[in-house]
Amino acid sequence: MTIYSEVRQAIRPAHAHDLATLLRSRRSVRQYQVRPVERILLEQMLEAARWAPSPHGRQPWRFVVLTRQEPKHLLAEHMGETWRHNLQMDGQEAEIVERRLQKSRQRILGAPAIIIACLYMADMDRYPDEKRQADEITMAIQSIGAAIQNMLLMAYDLGLDTGWMCAPLFCPEVVCEVLDLDKRLMPQALITVGYAAADPQRRERLPLSSLVVRFD
Repeated sequence: MTIYSEVRQAIRPAHAHDLATLLRSRRSVRQYQVRPVERILLEQMLEAARWAPSPHGRQPWRFVVLTRQEPKHLLAEHMGETWRHNLQMDGQEAEIVERRLQKSRQRILGAPAIIIACLYMADMDRYPDEKRQADEITMAIQSIGAAIQNMLLMAYDLGLDTGWMCAPLFCPEVVCEVLDLDKRLMPQALITVGYAAADPQRRERLPLSSLVVRFD
């Protein structure tokens, strides 16, 4: 047994879930303990993402991991300015805007670790027509969702909790500029990671009969 596997076995939680239980147990958390997340666990999450299906097997995703407060603070502040502008355009009252922004900042700054999932289209196929090029992007977006789900499930199996925030979708240029990222990256989602400070309220799921529209 390697040192890496020994460490992983030592920190793996005692409750090992079967897949069905794991799928039903994963939850979205907004409040975390101050306790830091071990790097080896974050690497395990990223390793799980690596095995998601992808178009042409190209894996058109890249990941940014933040654990220090300084870059998280910069990210929260700059994304918050974009969101404030959007909410004001929607006609929301100033008090409501500030309340929503504060909650969003708390989610980001209160998370011991953050993983930003980005599309990377440089290695994908190029087409002369707009329709197929748009479909190529859609395939990549579908695959990054699979990679993120792999991360979320692995995190929960390792005793962690996560939260999926779509804020980077609305200001990808801001995220790239603040974090000094390659401009070819297209930030899609921000995943908060940590140890839950409180159990979140679970939303009811639609019955299967409402989701399956045909079953021959």
